[in-house]
Amino acid sequence: MDIDPALQAGPSNLNAGPSTLPSQAEKTSESSAQASPPPAPQLPLPAAHFYSVEYPGYVKPTSAPLAIERLGGQHAIDAAFRRATGRDRVESLLELRLRPGNPYAHPIPGEVVHTSNIVLKVVKRRRKRKDGDPGDGAIGEYTVEAVGVVPKTARFRSMADFQYQPDMADPIAKLRNAMDAMGVEGILKYHIPPEKEDYTITTTQADPSAMDIDPQLLGEGTSSGTTVRTKSNLRLFPPPLFSRQGVPQNYNYKANTASIEDIIVDKETGEEKKRLINRMRWKGFAPISVSYSDKNVPDKPSAPVEEQRGQADKNILKKLEELFQERPVWTRAAIFNQFMPLEVRDIINTKYLLPLVSYVFEDGPWRDTYVRLGYDPRVDPEARFYQRLYFRNVNHPIVRPSVVTRRQEQRNESAQVRFSGMDGRRSHVFDGQVVTSETAAFQLCDITDAMLKEMIEADDEDSLREACNERDGWYTTHALERIKTVLRHKFFSLLLGHVATREECEALLVPHEGTDKLPQRHRHRLKFGKHNMAKGALPPEDAAAQRLMTTIEQQRKSLKFTPL
Repeated sequence: MDIDPALQAGPSNLNAGPSTLPSQAEKTSESSAQASPPPAPQLPLPAAHFYSVEYPGYVKPTSAPLAIERLGGQHAIDAAFRRATGRDRVESLLELRLRPGNPYAHPIPGEVVHTSNIVLKVVKRRRKRKDGDPGDGAIGEYTVEAVGVVPKTARFRSMADFQYQPDMADPIAKLRNAMDAMGVEGILKYHIPPEKEDYTITTTQADPSAMDIDPQLLGEGTSSGTTVRTKSNLRLFPPPLFSRQGVPQNYNYKANTASIEDIIVDKETGEEKKRLINRMRWKGFAPISVSYSDKNVPDKPSAPVEEQRGQADKNILKKLEELFQERPVWTRAAIFNQFMPLEVRDIINTKYLLPLVSYVFEDGPWRDTYVRLGYDPRVDPEARFYQRLYFRNVNHPIVRPSVVTRRQEQRNESAQVRFSGMDGRRSHVFDGQVVTSETAAFQLCDITDAMLKEMIEADDEDSLREACNERDGWYTTHALERIKTVLRHKFFSLLLGHVATREECEALLVPHEGTDKLPQRHRHRLKFGKHNMAKGALPPEDAAAQRLMTTIEQQRKSLKFTPL
């Protein structure tokens, strides 16, 4: 190894002052600087932004408009790229429809993601070789120029789903096309076709959707060298919307454990057919609901409810029948107050005990009450005592209590019933002295207040009607309004900790001088909702428009008759 003489001179040379010879470190840096190329120049990127779409197909310059149409048009592309993307932002999607205009074709979803790409403009110039130059052909010169950046790119990484094309001559397909085109005539022509149960049909050999099935599987015996081509006729239409996420499923092909085979007899032809029935299907056990305008009332429970009679608790069912014989109309709270808490739980859980003995009214004076099967309160004047009055305290909205609170209330209620007997449960009774809830829903027969009882039991011509009314029942409007006025005043007074006196209530019943109208009482401002809309009342926006038009009309009349 060659050694530098300066290093062999010993320590004396190190202290002789500054040396003119370069050190080893300086030599190394100079040699490395001569070996490495100079750094590339830094050039600024153009400010122009481009958006990229990785189209899953071949696109030629002439077919670019067709590709844009498959993506939903230029407007859909611009909207997808304008949306914000990221983890905490709205997901931006772009759909590719290979069969545009077909509502049953599943689109391919594409996702717009952030990228940091650069758009380069590459220009290739050709010049021919001169004579004597080695090689044949032309020499190419390339120039590359950055024209912009690509901050977002649309990528299609999902597989195209299986496409199902239904029969476009089917009534449902015609209805779908009519609804897309807003064709009124096509919508009006639609009717539900009869169910023929021809789910497998024989078709021609030329039908590509048909398949060969062994005749023995179809129950037709052994075939003599001929194949039967069958086609599914289930009329399985794709849904109007498709999921944008592909979730793999592990299909275990086996029979549904909830399906049982049943034999159905056609009433017209007498033919027996096998049919699979879901034994776990939902069965409605709700009581029969009737409207006040219905002419007849049910005299027996529905068929699904009647089938459960053998499974019902005999003791509870017998007690319910006795209660409805004693009194034909009950509220839910009044019925539950006649049973012990465990029995109430059984009635709620079984669901079909009350429907076995009663039905309910949707509207009218007996709204939301349970009525004995076969009993029609609209033809019995004595049913006026079973009419239901309901109003809500909007100043104290009902808040759903927590689970702990409900459990504690149930324990307290059970202990109260155990020590005080059934008389302790009187939440359905109003006596004018004690209030049990913030919601007033009482039947007139459950009001024991002396003043109200006198008004309820009045049977003069000014109090009762000859025929039942949908709004006021058997009472006249004047008589029922008087009852409501006193009940409302007494109820809200109790909520405020004050027992209303008879003089206070009588003052409310004194009409204005020269009229038969009661004094205007304070009305709560109700929020718009389904339950505080009176029958026939206008929605708030229509009522406001009507008041505005009335004001404008009055101003117009006043201007018309004002002298100049």
